[in-house]
Parts: sequence; C-alpha cells; structure tokens
Amino acid sequence: MSNFWTRTITGISMVLILLAALWFSGWVFAGIFMVITILGLWEFYGIISSENCHPQKYFGTFAGFLIYVMATLVYLLPWTLSTEEVTWLAGISCVIPIMFFFISFVIEIYRNKPNPLINIATTTLGFFYIALPFSLLVYFSRPEVLHFLRMPVILVGYFAFTWIYDTTAYLFGKQFGKHKLFERISPKKTWEGAIAGAVVTFLAAFGLHFLVIERPLTDWLVLAFIVVFFGTHGDLVESLLKRSLNIKDSGTILPGHGGILDRFDTMLISAPFVFLYFFLHQPI
Repeated sequence: MSNFWTRTITGISMVLILLAALWFSGWVFAGIFMVITILGLWEFYGIISSENCHPQKYFGTFAGFLIYVMATLVYLLPWTLSTEEVTWLAGISCVIPIMFFFISFVIEIYRNKPNPLINIATTTLGFFYIALPFSLLVYFSRPEVLHFLRMPVILVGYFAFTWIYDTTAYLFGKQFGKHKLFERISPKKTWEGAIAGAVVTFLAAFGLHFLVIERPLTDWLVLAFIVVFFGTHGDLVESLLKRSLNIKDSGTILPGHGGILDRFDTMLISAPFVFLYFFLHQPI
C-alpha cells in the first residue's frame, strides 16, 4: 500500500474516532486526549534523549499526565460541584505545574547525569509544549458550551479547519508547489500549498458560519486565522526540532504520519491561542 493511502486511512480513522468521542461526551474526548498526551510526552522525551541530554522521562510523563487530569477535572466537574469546591480544585490545578517545576530541580540532584540544567529544561518543556495545549482543548468539550449535532461546535470547527488546512496544503503543495515556504527548516512545504490551504480554510469558515448561525462570523474567521498562522508555525517548530535532532519522524505509532508529535504538531502551538481568544474575548 502506498504511503498516500496509508496516510489517508490513518487520518480518516483518527477523524472518526475524535468525532465519535465528541458525540458521546466530553469525558470520552478527554480520555482519548489523555492517552494522546501520555504518548506524546513519552515520544518527546524519547527523541530528545541523547548523550548530552537526559530528561526525567518517567517523572515528566507522570507530571504532564497529572497536569492534564487536573485541567480536565477543572473544566468538566464545576457544574456538579459547589463554589468552594470549584475554587479549591482550580487553585490546586494552578499549583501543581509550579510544584512539578521545582520538584524537577530536586530530582536532578540525585540522578548524577551530565548537563543538569538541560535535563531540567527539557523535562519541564514537555509540560508546556505538550500537556498544556492538549489540556486546554478539554475546555471546549464542557456540557454547557454550544453544541451542534451533539458535538461542541468550537472543537469541531477547530479540528475541521486544522484537517482542511493540513490536507489542502499537503495535496496542493505536492502537486503544484514550487516556491519553498521555509526551506531551511522544512524543504517540502511550499507557499502554493500554504496559500491554497489558507483559502480553503477561510471558505470553510464562511460555510460553517451559515451552518451554525449562533456563532458570529468573526469567531470562525479568527479561528481559521489561528489555525492557518499558528498551526503553520506549530508544524515548523516540530520540523525545527526534528532537524536539530537529525530525525525524519518523531515516532512510528501512526502509519503514514509518523508519531504523535508529527500528527498533532499544528495543535501544540495553535490550541493555546484558540483558548485565549474564546476564554478572554467570547463566551462559548
């Protein structure tokens, strides 16, 4: 089977799994992304480990997992808790990342590994680069947010725009791409693919506005912009990381795509900005 069809089958399978999870409940969706978070953290610490870099792989994965779990509880439990319980839960969820950050310093004392500063930095980087973005997505799966066909519309729109942009940019760039987007970091990405992906994504934003009229057009256009701009840079960041490590893929768990980071790289940078826009600017 060619890599194109392998990639297509894997991509469609992932789309169906995520949509099914969103249709069932926010808890099912959170559970799937909890697994993705754990696998992503393990993969990240695995590829950056070397003779000069020894991240705290087990601690980092556990810490990122717990950060994700606490964020999930803060987002999905408040409607069943009292105000005091919500305040306590939110406070704990804010303290835990800070606590883990300083614990990583203490752990490094007892490891006797070279380059302790690099080890601590790469360990804590996993918290913010992987666990935090994925945990923020759960915010949009809460029961009280606007749903369409039993699925939270912001998440569906975010995933749809991301898939549309990635797929269009990949196919159009492969067929018609001539001008390199950022050759120093990612030689295969082209301006033709990026522009085509952006155009189709913004057209999808207009279409989604007419399908879900409860959300203003501005929201969908901003969401499309975040996906196009920050998603592209998320892809480039991961390409930069892989190029610095001299590897082609971050893993092999997803046939045709590579690893977890290869598949979700655009979301790692774009998800926090989606959260900030809707949390600070627009109630959902």
